[in-house]
Amino acid sequence: MDCIFCKIAKGEIPSSTLYEDDEFRVILDLNPAAKGHALVLPKKHYDNACGMPVRKLGRAMQIGAGVAQAEIEAFGYDGFNLVQNNGTAAGQSVFHFHLHVIPRREGDEVLGLWKPGKTTRKEMSETASAVKACLPHYLSEPIQLTDPIRRKIVEAKM
Repeated sequence: MDCIFCKIAKGEIPSSTLYEDDEFRVILDLNPAAKGHALVLPKKHYDNACGMPVRKLGRAMQIGAGVAQAEIEAFGYDGFNLVQNNGTAAGQSVFHFHLHVIPRREGDEVLGLWKPGKTTRKEMSETASAVKACLPHYLSEPIQLTDPIRRKIVEAKM
């Protein structure tokens, strides 16, 4: 496979590496949205999040959050985004799973991911029903809301 991120993740192409373990490498992005913008790359190739084992997805998030916390400490950032794009419509340009770690400053306007829209309770209920009907095909275990407060919040929004 001729995947540039596979080669970087395996150390075949030099990069500014922030972190590495047996399964992941974290590098600085060549086209940063902010100083410290990093990419969490699995060493094994996955086109996107849909084909990646749940344990590895969780580990990628854990690593991303850790890198972000280190950048907050090192540079005094106010927050961070963990962004993962799946498919060209979502902005994915390299088809090897990668998680963007983007440190943020208050009011920096680095990301304009969406403009808040409007909805109705009816539309939300219809949307939830349609998605819930499809979820068993994609989730091996159903999502459980064990916290009664969270359950009430979710039900109130539907």
